[in-house]
Amino acid sequence: MYSFWASLKENISLTDRLMLFCAISLAVWGVFCIYSAAAGTEGHGFDYAFRQAAWLLVSITAMLIVLMVGHHKMLEGAYPLFGLMLLLLLLTLLTPKVKGAQSWLGFGGVRFQPSEFAKIALILTMSKFLSRYPPLDVKTFLMGLGVIMIPVGLVVIQPDAGSALAYLVISFGMLVAAGTPFKYLAVIAGTGLSAIPVLFLFVLKDYQKNRILVFIDPMRDPLGAGYNVIQSRIAVGSGGFSGKGFMMGTQSKLKFLPEPHTDFIFSVFSEEFGFIGGMILIILFTVLLFRIIIAGIRSRERRCKILVAGVASWLWFQMFESIGMSIGIVPVTGLPLPFLSYGGSSLLSTFIALGLVASVCVEEENSRHLY
Repeated sequence: MYSFWASLKENISLTDRLMLFCAISLAVWGVFCIYSAAAGTEGHGFDYAFRQAAWLLVSITAMLIVLMVGHHKMLEGAYPLFGLMLLLLLLTLLTPKVKGAQSWLGFGGVRFQPSEFAKIALILTMSKFLSRYPPLDVKTFLMGLGVIMIPVGLVVIQPDAGSALAYLVISFGMLVAAGTPFKYLAVIAGTGLSAIPVLFLFVLKDYQKNRILVFIDPMRDPLGAGYNVIQSRIAVGSGGFSGKGFMMGTQSKLKFLPEPHTDFIFSVFSEEFGFIGGMILIILFTVLLFRIIIAGIRSRERRCKILVAGVASWLWFQMFESIGMSIGIVPVTGLPLPFLSYGGSSLLSTFIALGLVASVCVEEENSRHLY
């Protein structure tokens, strides 16, 4: 037992503690924001915050376990884990729809979202696959795309367009890190742009189309699809420079702002802490992402670079999307803001991903000492 704790202490000392500090600070701040947001939504702020705090402890524990296990062993089990996640994504299609989507599974009273954990499986699988089969020619490039499109297709069917976009951004970042030729990346980007009209007309559901239309003009349906965006903008703008103060936000307390503890947690945060608080939040995210990218640059192992690129792409995209939809610069997708939005699946999967990056940091430090 002593050797375990000694080893854990040594690993923590070797990893990027600034990265961990930023992540835990954001998550703790998130617990307080959830308490404030949920107090106005249903009057159960303490219940929501308590559950999120419990999930935070579980998530930190899971991150430390992954740090001790190491990314090498996690990569060894990447393919079986990927298969398990695909099976769980298939099982979600048999469940009743919740808010128009089939994204949840429940076992023994515990509900979770497989699409969140599938991000980890995708990152591990693609790191292993792309390092063994570098996408330098058409054949290997198409093989990689084939692997990527399996989970993307399953979440599109749910339908969960937000997670599908996240998978695509994660995969694009990993393809870049794997050294994919620019012409192949350009083909992906061009195909994606040209497919937008087809997706809009024949694939997207009516409520998803409305989200895009009200993003362009929220006033086309101010009491319907555009209501969320309008109220979110009001909340962010009313915070001013220094904010109204903790628990003093009126948009969430008076129930004008929908889903304040999940989709629009940044709106609640901005109303209460203002421009200054928002800037501190973005700085913490920026430092966190910078330290993750540095870990990938310093790593000598190809698959570790690809893995870290996937984690960085994941966190960056969801941060940009969640904050962007709160201020009205991108369409609403319902993706959670990492570390802050309420939800155990999102929090746990994010900290597991950080555990993988932390393990890469430890390996690099150990190798530097050897040399």
